[in-house]
Amino acid sequence: MALASRLLSRSTRQLCAGQVVLRPEHAVPVRSFAKEAAAPTTLKGDQVLKDIFYEVKNKLETAIGVLRKEKITIDPEDPAAVSEYAKVMKSVRQKANLLSESEIIKFNIEVETHEIPDARTYLLKLKEMRVKRGLIDSQGIEDLQMAALDKVEKELKKPLLRNDKKGIALLTAEFDKINQKLGIRKEELPKYEEQLELKIAKAQLEELKKDALEAMETQKKREEFKDEEMPTVKSLDIRNFI
Repeated sequence: MALASRLLSRSTRQLCAGQVVLRPEHAVPVRSFAKEAAAPTTLKGDQVLKDIFYEVKNKLETAIGVLRKEKITIDPEDPAAVSEYAKVMKSVRQKANLLSESEIIKFNIEVETHEIPDARTYLLKLKEMRVKRGLIDSQGIEDLQMAALDKVEKELKKPLLRNDKKGIALLTAEFDKINQKLGIRKEELPKYEEQLELKIAKAQLEELKKDALEAMETQKKREEFKDEEMPTVKSLDIRNFI
């Protein structure tokens, strides 16, 4: 069960709840919490929580249903295994009506940065989020962006605020130059999204492999398994653990 719960990663489980909570029909008017507001005639808050619980439950059951049918090979070093894992997780998202990994990242960025006033802190927060997700900036884009920000702030002679339209326009122009230099084109965004999905799939498989190895090491210490030979991680069939 530990491996199964790992497959339904923290981000996926949180997203199940998040997508439900953010829907307009589940919003509770702020006025109902004000002192002068009349007492609500129904237990709307309780009903909202009940609806959220059942929707999350249905999404998780749908996700587990897909994982029970699909073979996943825990081998992050095998491109074919990574690609197949990414396809399985995409199928989970589609059937359980969940966001894609890039949509999750966009949502998290909006949530965690909406109160950040300046461009430098914003870029540092993006770097922090990337590191937490185990993604690698292989092209050194963050350093290039920071250099571009230094250039713009030097020209403005002040820190760049996100509500400074003129300053942001200058920074955007510098970022466009970086994209052109690196060969990054807007029309190829679907390809970049697919590459991102594969990177995240590999990172998740690495976490699964680590969890599986730790679980097997713990099991080997038990007396009844002391003389048994442990299987290789990539030979495990996760469907047997769900």
